[in-house]
Amino acid sequence: MKYLIAGLGNIGAEYADTRHNIGFKVLDALAGQTGGVFKTERYGDVCEIRHKGRTLVLLKPSTYMNLSGKAVNYWMQKEKIEAERLFVVVDDLALPFGAIRLRMKGSDGGHNGLKNINEMLGHDRYPRLRFGIGDAFRKGGQVDYVLGTWSEEERAALPERVALAAEAVLSYAVIGMERTMNLYNKK
Repeated sequence: MKYLIAGLGNIGAEYADTRHNIGFKVLDALAGQTGGVFKTERYGDVCEIRHKGRTLVLLKPSTYMNLSGKAVNYWMQKEKIEAERLFVVVDDLALPFGAIRLRMKGSDGGHNGLKNINEMLGHDRYPRLRFGIGDAFRKGGQVDYVLGTWSEEERAALPERVALAAEAVLSYAVIGMERTMNLYNKK
């Protein structure tokens, strides 16, 4: 079984440690756990890992957040992966910092990366993991907040929360979305 795991974020040093790049961070953790190495390919950095008989193609799109669908669609076609085996990791303002929520499908919730994927695929029926980044910003400060760096407190807790999200991705590939949601949506 082959899966496409897309961690959303923005390329470039200025975005590396921002809240919006949590998808990249989770994929880096997955690659690190399994000895995978990312290579720059068309529309993104790609790494193939194996876990318990499953092949996971990890994708960090280079198309910037708002055009994530272009990279996701290209790699789904290239690797011949159906939408039900696409899994997207994305930041979420509506969740408290470090909370993770897995869903089988759903709206973009105002997230431009998910919105573009939905437009490119023509539907929103694919699994995703939303990683909470909190909403501690003043009115009108949303963009600066999501493109801002982590607080010291968040940075200290981040490795544990990222590891949990990476574990949930591997669980999804092995036992499926429904059982993984039951296990991880409560943590």
